[in-house]
Amino acid sequence: MKKQSTTIVTLALMMSALLMPGAFALNYSGSQGNKATFETLEEARTNGPVAVATLEGNKGRNFKSHPVLDGYPKGTTYIYRSANLYGGRAAARINTDLLVFSEKSFAGKEEALAYLKDLGLIKIIDEAIGSVVLVTPSDPKAGFTAKDQKYYYALQTAILAQKGSETVDKVSTFYSDAEYFGGDGYTYVIGIGGGATFLNNYVASTFDYVSRIAGMLLINGEMENIRTVADLVPVYLVKAPEAAIEKYKKANDTDAYVSTGEVKAYFNQALPLKRVVVANESNADAAKYIKDAYYNLFIKALRVPVTKAGLYSASTPYQGGSSDQAPYSLCSRNAVINGVTADGIHVIHHSEDVFSNLKTAEGEYLQTWFEYLPEEVLNGTAPKGTVPLILAMHGGGDDPRQYVDEIGLLSLAGTERFAMVAPEHQNIGFSMRGPMNPLGQPNPSAEGILSEVLPRFVKYILKQYPALDPSRVYVTGYSMGGGATLRAINGDPSVFAAAIPMAASPYTGTAAQVAQFEHAHLPIMFTTSSFDLGGAFNPAAGTIAVAYQNSINNFLGYNGMKKIDAYDFKTYLISGFKADKVMTIKLNGEYANTRWYIDNAGGVPMVALSYTENLNHALYPEYAKIAWDFAKHYSRDQKSGAIKYNPYAK
Repeated sequence: MKKQSTTIVTLALMMSALLMPGAFALNYSGSQGNKATFETLEEARTNGPVAVATLEGNKGRNFKSHPVLDGYPKGTTYIYRSANLYGGRAAARINTDLLVFSEKSFAGKEEALAYLKDLGLIKIIDEAIGSVVLVTPSDPKAGFTAKDQKYYYALQTAILAQKGSETVDKVSTFYSDAEYFGGDGYTYVIGIGGGATFLNNYVASTFDYVSRIAGMLLINGEMENIRTVADLVPVYLVKAPEAAIEKYKKANDTDAYVSTGEVKAYFNQALPLKRVVVANESNADAAKYIKDAYYNLFIKALRVPVTKAGLYSASTPYQGGSSDQAPYSLCSRNAVINGVTADGIHVIHHSEDVFSNLKTAEGEYLQTWFEYLPEEVLNGTAPKGTVPLILAMHGGGDDPRQYVDEIGLLSLAGTERFAMVAPEHQNIGFSMRGPMNPLGQPNPSAEGILSEVLPRFVKYILKQYPALDPSRVYVTGYSMGGGATLRAINGDPSVFAAAIPMAASPYTGTAAQVAQFEHAHLPIMFTTSSFDLGGAFNPAAGTIAVAYQNSINNFLGYNGMKKIDAYDFKTYLISGFKADKVMTIKLNGEYANTRWYIDNAGGVPMVALSYTENLNHALYPEYAKIAWDFAKHYSRDQKSGAIKYNPYAK
């Protein structure tokens, strides 16, 4: 009987999700619709598989709690789940997880829940949406010891195993915990007293653990002299030993500080998320510092898994499973609290039948979308036609909100003041001709309605908000969303001023669609990475894939430019062509990115390629900056239809 741990996010499975029969796109919520619950870990392991099996994308699958939790000490860990957790497809990745380590003992659940309420954590998590996991020592008399590291590893593996599964005799069983009470990028850790000491000695000092944490709060913790901090992590230290403070400062490479009253914040000037906040209050009020750490440190950072699964991972025997990799990249976050970010980007959920007259053969239509609007658009203070709009297209199996956040668009919208609209389009890109084959793969399918509905959708949004600028409408999307991007611009290129298909599934327009480009040239940048899917990049050869070569040539032709006669990868590594401009930078201080630009006869870069080294097929917040750095230079004249290029756009 062969058993193997698998990573679920594969091309075949994403396409299966994309083409899965049934009206799953309609009435999409991305919510579990649950009431708030407080359970022991044992109860959560029993209840989770049943609850998760009913969520979108999960019907028909087998579920169980992650076996890494087998043998976990009973009665030591409690889980509070807020109402209406995110769930279905990849939505659970945007649940917040607050792991609290305390040496207090509790007579039962009521006492444990009262403790969390006194710390203000229930109020915080109800607002944030997610779970609080309260962890106490496996041996209450001994307190936290080295053996509790095993249980930390178990929780980490279960919480982060998004869509993880195992296969026995060709039957797959999925793990429920990550969706039921876990998360992904918004994982924060709090230690109090002995809990803080445990985190200092065993978690912060282990690369595989600390490099997945988006923020830590450590109150009254000690640290052994022999310990070091294994990776950068935003941290708030209350009444910490000076030696421990210096170790965290070294790990975060801090080179500046700011002092506010009794609190000092040390940070790295180039990457301010690398931050160490220090408070020295003698009688620390844990609730006060939890509130300060959450709102002023935690919600400004997230971590995303973008490297190869199993890389630098201690997670054996579950190594290489879903999201099992280290390090996670530390990136800026623009948290949505009660429907709005701190910098005034309002998120509005729409579920309407405006486009119900345009349907697939199965009756699917564009019904649900999320608008991200700067407050100046809503309150009328932005002049008419001044705010750019981005059409943001999620990937296969993703949630529109999770995509916008993890690709970095939400954070960027706050600083650049552009609007976004992210439609739910999971089942309208294709129309099924038949059921899945015995291997669970999609049968041949017909084109859906994206090319028709997306330009119409953009025009509708522009009419709703006069402050939006019809000359600066851009479109981008990742993977399946990259394919949707190509469909949108083939539907009506005159609607858009630039397009950035990322890791894009290929699409070539019909003859009628292609003919439109004769009168509506369009700047376009294709993006890919070292371990991208086969349609975009060929990892074995280290070059862009044939589909991308064809797409680049197509758009050279569409823009009235000379096509590439033959790609020469010996002379021009990776890209295969001579560019008019090449630039290489380091993204987020960690990954090398190269961009190639091909100019038209007027010297305007109209076709471009972006390649990021060593990244997997995954969402990465720096990608939004690549897209915006390209798109912001272009606008489309609303009278002549011509593209205008501003090389000095900021």
